[in-house]
Amino acid sequence: MIVYDPRFLDHVASPLHVERPERLGSVVARLQREGLFTEVTKAAPASLADLERVHRTPYLDLFRNLGEGLLDPETAVHPSTFEIASLAAGAVLHATRVAVRDGRPTIALVRPPGHHAGPDYGGGFCYLNNVAIAAAAQVAEGQRVAIVDYDAHHGNGTRDIFADSADVLYLSTHEYGIYPGTGPAEDVGEGEGRGFTVNIPFPAGCGDASYSAAYETVVEPILQQFHPDVLLVSLGIDAHYRDPITSLVLSSPGYVDLLGRTAALAVRICGNRFVVALEGGYHLEALSEVLAGVVGQMQGRSIGYTLTDVLDSDVHGRGAIDATTRAQQAFWNLR
Repeated sequence: MIVYDPRFLDHVASPLHVERPERLGSVVARLQREGLFTEVTKAAPASLADLERVHRTPYLDLFRNLGEGLLDPETAVHPSTFEIASLAAGAVLHATRVAVRDGRPTIALVRPPGHHAGPDYGGGFCYLNNVAIAAAAQVAEGQRVAIVDYDAHHGNGTRDIFADSADVLYLSTHEYGIYPGTGPAEDVGEGEGRGFTVNIPFPAGCGDASYSAAYETVVEPILQQFHPDVLLVSLGIDAHYRDPITSLVLSSPGYVDLLGRTAALAVRICGNRFVVALEGGYHLEALSEVLAGVVGQMQGRSIGYTLTDVLDSDVHGRGAIDATTRAQQAFWNLR
């Protein structure tokens, strides 16, 4: 199932902004050409109670009443922004509830993205933390939730929301040293949440081989041991080698293989309760090609790829993987 609303295209942070409506428009157009834009549904906006599970009331009041303003220099607020951001959060909430109820994978094609929005702040193109809101709703129902963040940027907001929680595992692969500057391997969470924050901070130049090795060495073993009731993926396509604002080098097939392996694991460990929510990704062809591959995989179909260059075949990120393994050995059984 796909959760989507054309109102997501109405969000324009500012003219010529890299997080622009054409991102989602290109994805929908590609899915339609491939015959994959099927079983599409809308969702209601997230309620204030849903939002308040992860965001503090003063921040929500500020955001809702700001009108015209800035959360940071790249994250502009307009009178319609709160409504559209609430709609994106509601879409991920709905996708998660369907996946949990029916035991089948769902994908939420949303914007604006969310993983940089924390308890009392927005920024990095994000206003409300869509995936965190969905995860917190499941925790309120007694579920254990794993969030795997495959965006090229560290999800500092998601990390801050769940840093002290043992009910939510947050695992991020990202390019270290770029925005927002967080996510070292040594950050393992706080208090009762120690060990439930896992960061794999790749250097520039990491792609297919590094992600495959990280999945085998860190991602899959930890997910198996945590054994969540539901698995959420914050999926950014900005780790692609064609993305204009990062220096990671995943290919389109490499991305789809990574999601396929994660989805197959969800079948084994949490009864196929698997949700993918769109975060970043700013090269239109790469974005639409990967999302078409992911949706096709969910529907048992394959597509043709054009962006297939493998620029990392020798595990350029081995040092980052080793650093994460050392940091997490006190909490998980890792090779």
